[in-house]
Amino acid sequence: MTTGLIYTVGHSTRSFQDLVTILHHCSIELLCDIRTLPGSRRLPQFNKSTLELTLPPSGIEYIHLKELGGLRHAGKDSSNRGWRNASFRGYADYMETAEFAAGLDRLLELASDRLACLMCAEAVPWRCHRALVADAISVRGWRVLHIIDQGAPHPHVLTSFARVDGLRISYPPPTEQV
Repeated sequence: MTTGLIYTVGHSTRSFQDLVTILHHCSIELLCDIRTLPGSRRLPQFNKSTLELTLPPSGIEYIHLKELGGLRHAGKDSSNRGWRNASFRGYADYMETAEFAAGLDRLLELASDRLACLMCAEAVPWRCHRALVADAISVRGWRVLHIIDQGAPHPHVLTSFARVDGLRISYPPPTEQV
């Protein structure tokens, strides 16, 4: 199993130049956009069409990985009821699909020969599906660091109530955990 390092970042309300400065500080070569809808009316500098044009001159490749995008809905019989937040529960359900597995495999292949960073909109990972994607990356033996500000990146810590079975992660309610 190839292992490495992947960063995550939320563009938040930063300027484009602030984002580039942070990415350069961490030597990022590839920005992987994991927003389902890769655009922003309020912050057009983070629209997919803009990033495709503005990042390469800064030495950073851009790719949109829609397979890892958020905004997923929880099933009625979700086994991931440890998440109280319905959006996170929905994303955890989505993590059990072949589409997610294919997206994650694609990400890890892309990140195997260059330093990559996942990007979504939310500033902090614990309020974003990046935390769940980071769980999936971590159980595959990769190190994940979260860029929150211009300080040192924060190492990812597996979600406390996650249950890991090989490469599969579930988030059962506390009463079901062994």
